[in-house]
Amino acid sequence: MQFIGRSFSRFFPVVARLLVGLPLLLAGIAGLLGLTPPPPATLPAGARDFLAALERSGYMLRLIEVTQLLAGLGLVSNRFVPLALALLAPFLVNSLLFHLFLEPSGLPVAAVFLALALYLAWCHRGAFRTLLAARTPPA
Repeated sequence: MQFIGRSFSRFFPVVARLLVGLPLLLAGIAGLLGLTPPPPATLPAGARDFLAALERSGYMLRLIEVTQLLAGLGLVSNRFVPLALALLAPFLVNSLLFHLFLEPSGLPVAAVFLALALYLAWCHRGAFRTLLAARTPPA
């Protein structure tokens, strides 16, 4: 039984990386290619207004899609994982808050994504050590 536990803990970071990276990679590609469906008509008014404002900005949805694409690609390819996680942090926090305050039906999925990303950040905590230091000397 001990072998199974060690094996699972050894592969869980890979599974978490793919569970976060693949959907983001696909969402980024679909968004940039214009393949995402329009929001449902049953969306609450606040959520609909927020998404409309993002679209009217002319750049914010493209920025989100490019960020999803690049971060998803980094996670899936296991390249620049700490950078991908840092790029995703604002998006994931905003996604959680969007679902918490404006559209609660997506809250469980947003919470799982954030939890997996936090787990991955913990796995790569050494890369964030200097970023989170209160004072660092200039290079």
